[in-house]
Formats: sequence, C-alpha cells, structure tokens
Amino acid sequence: MSTRSAFEAAGRTPTRGGTGDARDRAGHADSPGGSVPEPDTPHPISQALRALEAIGEAPGGVSAQQLATDLELPMATIRYIITTLLDDGQIVHLADRDVYVPGRRARDLGETLSRQLAVHPDVENAISIVHHQADAAAYYAVYRDTEIVIAHIEDSDRRPRIRPLDVGFHEAVHSTAFGKIMLASMTFDQRSAYFEHAGLQAVTPSTICDREILEEQLTHISGSQVALESGEFQNGLACLGSPVHAANGVVVASVAISLPLDELRARRWNVERAVRQGAVRISRSLERLGVGSQ
Repeated sequence: MSTRSAFEAAGRTPTRGGTGDARDRAGHADSPGGSVPEPDTPHPISQALRALEAIGEAPGGVSAQQLATDLELPMATIRYIITTLLDDGQIVHLADRDVYVPGRRARDLGETLSRQLAVHPDVENAISIVHHQADAAAYYAVYRDTEIVIAHIEDSDRRPRIRPLDVGFHEAVHSTAFGKIMLASMTFDQRSAYFEHAGLQAVTPSTICDREILEEQLTHISGSQVALESGEFQNGLACLGSPVHAANGVVVASVAISLPLDELRARRWNVERAVRQGAVRISRSLERLGVGSQ
C-alpha cells in the first residue's frame, strides 16, 4: 500500500449537524457543568494528531467512544480533543449517525501535504522494490535541516507501517534508523547543539540515551552506511536504514524498513542488501535529476 491522502471523502457532504456548540456535539452532556476536562497526559498534540489520523482513516466516520477505544485514551481526553478539532474546523459532526469525519481544513491540509511531499516516480518505484524484496514496510525519509519528513511509504496489511503512538519523530530522532542516519551525517558540534535543544529521552527501555554510547554507534553508522535500531522506538520492532546522497555527497534522505525484531535478526543480511540497493538506486536518481549538483 503506497502513501495515501490522510483524508478521504466520507461518502456525503459533511455538515456541522445538530444544535448546540462544539461541546454538545462532542458528547459532553455528562460533563459536570458542561466543562471540558483538561487532558492530563504528556503529549496532547500527538494525541490530537492520532485522533485526526484515526478519523481520516475511518471511511464512514468514527464515534467518540470508538475513538477512545481505538486510541486507548480516556473519554475526558477524547472529548477535549474532539472539541478542539471541531472548533478549528478540522473535523465535523454528522449528527444523524453521531460520528465524526474530516472537515474542510483537514482535507485542505492533506492535499497541501501531498503536493509538498510528492516524490519522483523513480523514488516511488525504488521504495516499492525495497518493500517487495525485503518483504517489509519500506520508507523514504527526507531531511529538512534537523527535521525528518516521511515522504513515502510502501506497506501492506501483512507488513504494516510503524504507528508512532506516544511520541513523534522530532522527539525521538536518536531512537529511529532515520534519525540515526541524520545524526551520523552531522558534525559532533552540530549534534551537541541539537541534543541541547532536543534532549535524549528514553522512548523504550532499549533506547540509547548515553551520549558516549550513541556517539560510538553514530561513528559506526557513518562508516558502514547502515543504521539499525532494535526496539529503541517501539518494543519488539526493529528498523534498518541506509542514507541517500545528493550529487554533492550530502546526506539528504534515507531508505528504511521495519520488521518485528526477531524476524529482522533472522533475515538481516537479505533485508540489508535490499535497503542498501534501494538507497543507491535513489541516490543515482537524484544525481540524474540534478539534486545537490551545485
């Protein structure tokens, strides 16, 4: 399954149905005084994005209760998120079915992101080849300064993509194969400045948070041109990646795959070969396209 627009039409033109304000439409009748409880979890923005993604992926819309079940969040938090998204026009409430569907602003954002992140057909083809050769979800990540943007994904029901639930890539760069490749391409001073701002938080018990150990790993990545993380971003999951170079030799992106940890260990070398070949294939495409030639 290739990357897709985050938001699809819900089968009818959604309208802000029903009467009352957003709190009523979010199902706040049982909240004392109609007030909206503040979420007490540490990543409210991440939770809102997860909710927006879940709503966008539900063809016929999703109820507040189902959203709470799917995201494993308290109803108080879901109500707060829904109220915020309704007020911002990101979602709308279909009162006749009591479900939520993407709003105009969310669809506009999805279309804008799709245009901005559009990759060349050569890149799409290369990632598709990696997906099939490695028999794994395959990713193309682009580096924008110190930000990582996942520009293209090839996955399937059998080989699903990573679903970051509690933290985003920007908070866990050091725990992902994409991020380790980006960090390995920096100088020591550049990394020091980055970590001073971003920190080195533990995402799982396996996350490498010791700067000295991480530096040793990044030195190895720079030399081997392959990055491996084992359960650092999600328990039981491993990712392996290789850098993509522009014509001038600068690391501008990476190709990576994700698999259950035990399976990657068993198939490591075949998977690594597919990832390396994919990265080389895209690097050559970027050179033909003149990316980084100046």
